[in-house]
Amino acid sequence: MRPYNEKISIYHGMASTIALNFSANFFPIFAITILGATNYQVGLISSLPPLMALLMTIPAAILLNRAHTQKKLVAMSVLIARLMFLFIVTLVYLPSQSYQAWAFLAIIAFMSVPNTVANIGWQTFISGIISDSRRGDFFSDRNRLLTMVGLVSTLLIGILMRNSSDNVMAYQALFVAALGFGLIEVFLLMKHKEEPLKSEGPMVKKKIMDWSIFQHSAYVWFLIAALFFNFAWQMAWGIFNIYHVRVVGATIFWISMFSVGNMLTQILTFPLWKKWAERKSNVLVFVWAAIGMATTPFLTVLSTNLYYITLVQSISGFFLSGVVLLLFNLLLEQSPEESRTYCITTYNVLLAFVAFIAPQLGIWMLNAWGVEMAMYFNSGLRLLSAAVFYVVYVRYARIAKNAI
Repeated sequence: MRPYNEKISIYHGMASTIALNFSANFFPIFAITILGATNYQVGLISSLPPLMALLMTIPAAILLNRAHTQKKLVAMSVLIARLMFLFIVTLVYLPSQSYQAWAFLAIIAFMSVPNTVANIGWQTFISGIISDSRRGDFFSDRNRLLTMVGLVSTLLIGILMRNSSDNVMAYQALFVAALGFGLIEVFLLMKHKEEPLKSEGPMVKKKIMDWSIFQHSAYVWFLIAALFFNFAWQMAWGIFNIYHVRVVGATIFWISMFSVGNMLTQILTFPLWKKWAERKSNVLVFVWAAIGMATTPFLTVLSTNLYYITLVQSISGFFLSGVVLLLFNLLLEQSPEESRTYCITTYNVLLAFVAFIAPQLGIWMLNAWGVEMAMYFNSGLRLLSAAVFYVVYVRYARIAKNAI
């Protein structure tokens, strides 16, 4: 029988998935078709959240380290972030389309402040209430169930908004619905059972940073490989958005179908990645997932046929399920338990810096080289990131062998 906190976490994840599927998934097409955003502004949709996360991660970590309970802080952060959907709904009433696009980016940036607190807080919070022995099974089951919910909700959007890609009211209804599920998300967060942190004494004050985490070679090697992989992965996000909408001419229906195909494959393959990771190791199996991710940009630009791109996105979902499952598991696995919060915080700070730079570099390549060359280069970079993880695997194997 599944423990109470695991059940609530899965329900919370379902509400969160629907809220994000009803909003963030359609931000790029909303910006292009309704707000008239430029390529540079579309790139900022991917870059601004990590920039704000970079600025906010340390303050967020201080808040979380000093909090006796993290649940309330995470829930309040989610609530503030979801309320921003109301401002997005009113954007179209601004007098100039140019103002609308920049105001949209400003809202996304501000929304990223509470989102940063929520994301870091949830990672630390969930690692504290789910035992190490349950972690693999829990995240595998949770990811599969959340992906199923995401598939159904995205398919529903695609059907209902099939002919509404340029309909302002359709987007407004979508974002209001996202707000509603966001409120459910907050309610379910508060339903978790959390033990207050026990104080070690009246004058004990936690450090802002614990530099000793860099003495753990396994964590440092993971950090290098994971940051390089994320750089290569996220570089193409803006390019994909622009290619799908401007070059291929995808509507909301087809954007939804791309996501549905991707998520359907994830649902079917999560158990496979879990089984392979248990049989081999998280890091070795991640190498194969990274190699698969390297094929997506190359395959995408071979044709503008919408059915073909849906197939490519479906194949991509097979490898993405491995990345989603294994990357967070690797972070927790290689983070020393006594300083896990600091390890997670450091990872998020550096990841935010990478995630800000990567999409901007991707847009620069798109404008300088054209979409095909930009995608080919990105495939090569992703393949190189898999090689870096293989080096990490070889090093892990040597360390483990010497420890025997």
